[in-house]
Amino acid sequence: MSVLEIRDLHVSVDAEGEAKPILRGVDLTVKAGQTHAIMGPNGSGKSTLAYSIAGHPKYTITSGSVTLDGKDLLEMTVDERARAGMFLAMQYPVEVPGVSVSNFLRTAATAIRGEAPKLRLWVKEVKEAMARLGIDPAFAERSVNEGFSGGEKKRHEILQLELLKPAIAILDETDSGLDIDALKIVSEGVNRVRETGETGTLLITHYTRILRYIKPDFVHVFVGGRIVEEGGPELADHLEAEGYEKFVKAAV
Repeated sequence: MSVLEIRDLHVSVDAEGEAKPILRGVDLTVKAGQTHAIMGPNGSGKSTLAYSIAGHPKYTITSGSVTLDGKDLLEMTVDERARAGMFLAMQYPVEVPGVSVSNFLRTAATAIRGEAPKLRLWVKEVKEAMARLGIDPAFAERSVNEGFSGGEKKRHEILQLELLKPAIAILDETDSGLDIDALKIVSEGVNRVRETGETGTLLITHYTRILRYIKPDFVHVFVGGRIVEEGGPELADHLEAEGYEKFVKAAV
């Protein structure tokens, strides 16, 4: 069973030549089969946590540790982290002109699995995954994210999630910009991966609406670069009713 362990993580970003602290001591453990929701107001550091774990060069780890199954992620390059089993669904997926979705997915699967998937079986696997997500088969020949709608980008992220089967999946505001139908389809994809029991999920969101479809095991309130409250699904209901104001005031 895979385990992501974050211990006393401090992260800063360069702001006009000075190091600006963003994360101020984050402790979190995510195990395979678990779903953790990170909730908090804008600017609280939720996305910084996601990108720091993934290895974005913009962020500097000033202290703390991040391990996956006991291995030091912070010593790995971005591609090494992906091969180790980390997956990040970005809030704003980038366009990759000239690279088709089909080639992108097979190249990624080859890197993760250590060998190229057998073509006939792979084509079947991709078609079935696309059908589950309501994606037109012609989508496979389009350039990655080029001209995609917001919903198409998010479905493509979940398509990757289903096909690559990571140890730990970080979903950064996957619900952003989705209409209700797309939200349901994307949530169903996340739940299918969760039900395998092989992937731990860290779901970052502002709102509770996605939690109506993806039931978290744990909810963490993120304010001022750290976790200030933890609980079960009922905590999300409390946030829906009361908002973040109480936690923001307490963190000042």
